[in-house]
Amino acid sequence: MADVIEVGAARGDAPPPAASAARRGASAGRAGRATPYLFLAPYLVLFTVFGLLPILLGIWLSLHQWDFQLPNRPFVGLDNYKELFSSDSAVYGDWWQSVRATAIFTVLSVPLLVVIPLGLALLLNRSFRGRTFFRAVYFAPYVLGVAVIGLLWRFLLDANLGLVNRLLGVVGLPSDTPWVTDVPWAWISLVGVTVWWTSGFNAVIYLAGLQDIPQELYEAAKVDGASAWERFRHVTLPGLRPVLLFVLTTTILASANVFGQSFLITQGAPGTETRTVVWFVVEEGLRNNNAGRAAAMSIVFALMLAVVSLANFRLFRYRED
Repeated sequence: MADVIEVGAARGDAPPPAASAARRGASAGRAGRATPYLFLAPYLVLFTVFGLLPILLGIWLSLHQWDFQLPNRPFVGLDNYKELFSSDSAVYGDWWQSVRATAIFTVLSVPLLVVIPLGLALLLNRSFRGRTFFRAVYFAPYVLGVAVIGLLWRFLLDANLGLVNRLLGVVGLPSDTPWVTDVPWAWISLVGVTVWWTSGFNAVIYLAGLQDIPQELYEAAKVDGASAWERFRHVTLPGLRPVLLFVLTTTILASANVFGQSFLITQGAPGTETRTVVWFVVEEGLRNNNAGRAAAMSIVFALMLAVVSLANFRLFRYRED
């Protein structure tokens, strides 16, 4: 029998079944390894076109004096970046004022947008009549666009004709508060409107996280005599840690990229006190036709947010360890 197989192989006959099966298995293995990349291909194409290429184009623009109205756009190297950190440049003061305004808004709004939605989620996670209705009510403002929110509250907070001051006057409080034209009232208005507008989204995220915590843990804690605060501290918070990381990171990034509220409600008043980084970048690039400098601002600001996000992840990882 061995002689027959050797003779058949020498004549170029078909290989034994075991060899064919091995080849088919190798081909199937290669196809299996390629399958995940085929599923990822649509996302990778979209990410390349709408993510990676704009980043590369922004870096390229930041290295030029780029004016859309002029045919020549000379290469200036790192000059656009140096202007942002040089105290004798024309843009230095306005740039760091916008960074300061963005930092103020972020520091004031993020704690409220992390804590208040968590409290709402804890309340809405209980069983009571009308729970679905209240969930919809708290989430409803989030479906409105920033243009609607901005224009609506611009009229409501107007110092002379706004409904807010009129209602305050009815109950005997000052009716001439400059909600959108003076500080600290302008910051109170921006933060208050943003918290009212976006708290529903974070509350929904918290609700999803709360429903993933096993009820057996709460029952065991009750059996051990744990109080409500101890159950929250030792069961709820550890169970929500990944959700808290997501909510905190996305809220910081969203607050740092604020534009519509300050542009429509306070219009940067008083002066440029509430003009944020994104607004200043848009103004520099589109109104002043200096896309190169605006691109440099965007990249520096993106690096700042990247550092904050990395610190946030490291803080949560440290606590988890």
